[in-house]
Amino acid sequence: MKTHFIANASLAIAAAIFMTATCSAEVDADAAKKLAKRNDCFKCHAVDKTKKGPSYKSIAAKYKDKADAEGTLIKQITTAPKVKLDDGTEEDHKIVDTKDQKEMKNLVGWILSL
Repeated sequence: MKTHFIANASLAIAAAIFMTATCSAEVDADAAKKLAKRNDCFKCHAVDKTKKGPSYKSIAAKYKDKADAEGTLIKQITTAPKVKLDDGTEEDHKIVDTKDQKEMKNLVGWILSL
């Protein structure tokens, strides 16, 4: 039983290291920031402070370890859902202007990596 536990723990650690390395290697932070800037995302969001919308770090924390994080965030930036702001008002979330799925995934991957 002890050997089985050690094998499972080792496998879990190896998988975590692989996933971290894979995610980090795939994210191009500069390209993600350029896409965000081009789409005025920084008008409502900042990396580490709340503006009109939540910080990217708080978004990353909210979706940490959630299997559907990438899909949920891609839907958020491609379908213009209503979002409730801290002041109680609602508005349509802006749609990111790109049809390139790699750019979209890179932006979301960058946000989730913070």
